[in-house]
Amino acid sequence: MIRVGIADDHHLVREGIRALLERAADIEVIGEANDGIEAVQLALSLAPNVLVMDVTMPRQNGIEATQAIRAADLTTEVVMLSMHTEPALVRRSMQAGAKGYVLKGSVTEELLLAVRAAAQGATYLSPVASASILETTASSSEPLPGRDKLTPRELEVLQLIGEGLTNRAIGSHLGISVKTVERHRTRLMAKLDAHSIVELMREAFRQGLLDIEK
Repeated sequence: MIRVGIADDHHLVREGIRALLERAADIEVIGEANDGIEAVQLALSLAPNVLVMDVTMPRQNGIEATQAIRAADLTTEVVMLSMHTEPALVRRSMQAGAKGYVLKGSVTEELLLAVRAAAQGATYLSPVASASILETTASSSEPLPGRDKLTPRELEVLQLIGEGLTNRAIGSHLGISVKTVERHRTRLMAKLDAHSIVELMREAFRQGLLDIEK
């Protein structure tokens, strides 16, 4: 029996992952975590064989948590779960010690394959994630607008959005009003030509505007 933990800051996502995993006869879900810090605590206290972990979580992200698990020399293997396919993010996840990288849109039989592979010490990447690493990006030599387009405050707000904070939490963290946060968010989406938060995060990762190790 493969003992699995789940770490994601969205309750409904955890429920969906749990429902899928518990349908498998060879998998047992033994615990859940709401962020990276709780994920490390879960690994320390329950020692799951595999931890299915979201990349972007508040307090401590999935990459940091994976690094902490590896630094503690735990036997728990990590399968990273993310909506992002940016090559740099996939590479950093694997360099941190993850054994798998599965897209959130692929929380189906593919996640079961990744969990089973990780439990055996093997590596599994979603085909799209694998392709993103193998791609030769001719455009990589082209300069991106990057940080020059954004003010220091906009970069702060963007980082906190990437860490999963709400407008209210961002305002509290930065000492500004929710209305001001909303204005920054609107300007960020306009400057990065994004029409949704998913697009905003994708473009921010592409341009290297987010520090995933924060």
